[in-house]
Amino acid sequence: MRKIISILLISLLVVACEGDIGPPGPPGLDGVNILGNVYEIEADFTSNNGYSIISEFPNTVEVFESDVVMVYLLEEQVNDPTGPVDVWAQLPQTFYLNNGDEVVYNFNHTFFDANIFLDGNAALDLLPPEFTQNQVFRIAILPAEFAEAYDVSTYNKLNQALKQENIDLNLISLN
Repeated sequence: MRKIISILLISLLVVACEGDIGPPGPPGLDGVNILGNVYEIEADFTSNNGYSIISEFPNTVEVFESDVVMVYLLEEQVNDPTGPVDVWAQLPQTFYLNNGDEVVYNFNHTFFDANIFLDGNAALDLLPPEFTQNQVFRIAILPAEFAEAYDVSTYNKLNQALKQENIDLNLISLN
C-alpha cells in the first residue's frame, strides 16, 4: 500500500510539473529615475527689481513641468565642533516685525526659472538690510515621483530621504 501511494505521489508531481510554460506576467513597475539638482543664489531685494529675483535654471539642468521645485532661505549659521552649519528654512517664510507688520519670502516657478519675492504688509522700502541684502537661497529641483514619496518639508528631511535612498543631490556651482 505504501508503495502504491508513493508511486501515485511521484506520478502526480511529475504530471503537475509538466506542460507548456504559460505567458509571461505583466511587466514590473519602472524604477524611479531620481536625479535631483540643487544650486544656490545670493540676491538683493530692492525697489529697482520690484523686490523680486528671477533665477533661471542652469543650462546643465533639464527641468520638466512635472518636477518639484523647492526654495530654501539661509536663515543663519550655527557653530558646531566640525565648523559652521547652515540652517535652511523652506519658503514661504513669514517674519513678524516689532510693529506687527509681516514680511514674507515666497516664490513661484515655471520649468525654466524660479521667481523669489518679498511680500507682506510692511513697507518693503523701509525694511532693514538684513531682510533685503545678501540673501542666500538654495533651489532644489526634484523629480515629482521622489517629492511625492517622501517628506521634503525641510531641507534636513530632504537630505534624510536622499540618504535613505543612497542618492546624492547634484550641487551645482554657478561660479
